[in-house]
Amino acid sequence: MSETVYILNGPNLNLLGVREPEIYGAATLDEIAGGLEDKAKALDLDIEVRQSNHEGHLIDWMHEAQAEGAKAVILNAGALTHTSLALYDAIRGIGLPVIEVHLSNPHARETYRHKSYVGMAATGTISGFGPLSYELALDAAAKL
Repeated sequence: MSETVYILNGPNLNLLGVREPEIYGAATLDEIAGGLEDKAKALDLDIEVRQSNHEGHLIDWMHEAQAEGAKAVILNAGALTHTSLALYDAIRGIGLPVIEVHLSNPHARETYRHKSYVGMAATGTISGFGPLSYELALDAAAKL
């Protein structure tokens, strides 16, 4: 029986492929998720990919991941990364490995993106590799 990894995406990630492709690339979230399905099968994992523009949904889904006995959570919280103590508390509260993911490298961008409340609570962070960031996070989740 495969273990499940939740892959949660926050605000504006539904606009991937359209929003600032020079920063975030041309791939849509659906295209990224499709590639992750194949990778997950190869790693004998199931994935649950979700996106919401609402902080509370991300928190509820992390609680669900814990309740369902998920192996790990991969979280791209978008701009909430830099502002959300509620996500910090949720990550600390669920007791699961959480891997923070970013398509771009926040440390190479505006200074307000350098602080990550998600990263302060996450098991680890992978950023700056475009869609490959998600694949690397899935590899890490498989090995945790």
